[in-house]
Amino acid sequence: MGIMLFWIVSAFLTVAVAVALLYPLLKGAEPAPIDDAGEAAVYRDQLKELERDKAQGLISAEDASYARAEIGRRLLAVSGKGEVPGAIGRTNGLNKLAQAFVILCLPAVGLGLYLKTGNPDMPAAPLAARLENPEGNIELLVAKVERHLAENPNDGSGWDVLAPIYFKMQRLGDAELAYRNAIRLLGTNPARMNGIGEVLVAGNDGIVTDDARSAFAEALKLDPRDPRAQFYLALALEQAGKKAEALIAFQAIAKASPADAPWLPLVQEHIASNGRAPAAGSPGQAASKAPGGPSQSDVEAAAGMSAGDRNAMIRGMVEGLDAKLKEDPNNFQGWMRLVRSYAMLNEKDKALAALKTALQAFPAEKDEGKQLIAMGRELGLPVEEALK
Repeated sequence: MGIMLFWIVSAFLTVAVAVALLYPLLKGAEPAPIDDAGEAAVYRDQLKELERDKAQGLISAEDASYARAEIGRRLLAVSGKGEVPGAIGRTNGLNKLAQAFVILCLPAVGLGLYLKTGNPDMPAAPLAARLENPEGNIELLVAKVERHLAENPNDGSGWDVLAPIYFKMQRLGDAELAYRNAIRLLGTNPARMNGIGEVLVAGNDGIVTDDARSAFAEALKLDPRDPRAQFYLALALEQAGKKAEALIAFQAIAKASPADAPWLPLVQEHIASNGRAPAAGSPGQAASKAPGGPSQSDVEAAAGMSAGDRNAMIRGMVEGLDAKLKEDPNNFQGWMRLVRSYAMLNEKDKALAALKTALQAFPAEKDEGKQLIAMGRELGLPVEEALK
């Protein structure tokens, strides 16, 4: 019944549009007013006299042509185009073509396009209904929650739901506002404090600011075993130049983490960059032995060298790792170590070039690519250039 009604309405609309388009064509030219009929007859007589004068040689062909044009112009003014000899047939022919196009071609084209792209079985889906059932459409979900919060701004749960979605969409200003509203209305918890801390870090090119550090400290106070808060607080120590303290903090995270923890490779990168490999027997030791990385004996040998010799050794290992990665670009841990090593050596151009090459092997939309991008932001690299 619904489909039949659809086609009835479609047919009615098609007829209505066709009539609207055909009406000017069906009217034709309006007849000349009665008052102008005598003047039109005079102009026609002048045309006949002009032809006689031309035939008798009383007027040249050129002058006759000019006179005929002027008389024809005046005749058109009083009697319309339909009164000009020879014009009626042309106008009627064009009208018939236009009428045929409107009647046949336009409906046929519209029907063909609908049969190709339309779906009469699909139920109506107004905006309100789509917002009620977003079906995985993130934009509709956000619109639904935003509409709800516009009517209920003190709904803390709504802000709590929206904040991490804003963060994933990289709407950092909106995410910060949503987290602050959720905290104001619902209070603090580790997820909210870590969330607003990460937003602040992302908005400052990977730098853990004082506000972000306070947020992570509060999260750790609420849950002393929270690895996310521990990681960012250790990163803050590293960025402040407190490498010894940062090393201890990162090692503590590695020792407390399961062997298959997804954050462990990144933690081990920071351990290596702050001066030591993970302690023997730690759960993350096996994962630190990525091809091309320094071994425990390398680290012990470097400890007894002068600063200059140690720096030369480090550069040699980094260059060796770079060469190996050119031969085997599928070494994810190697790329993580190379990018961080160049950044720690203050060779930002090489670090950015390595990051760009790594993202060719591990695309940004994959998990490995996301880790590379996150590390690049932590190191203060212009990640957007590497994504071009």
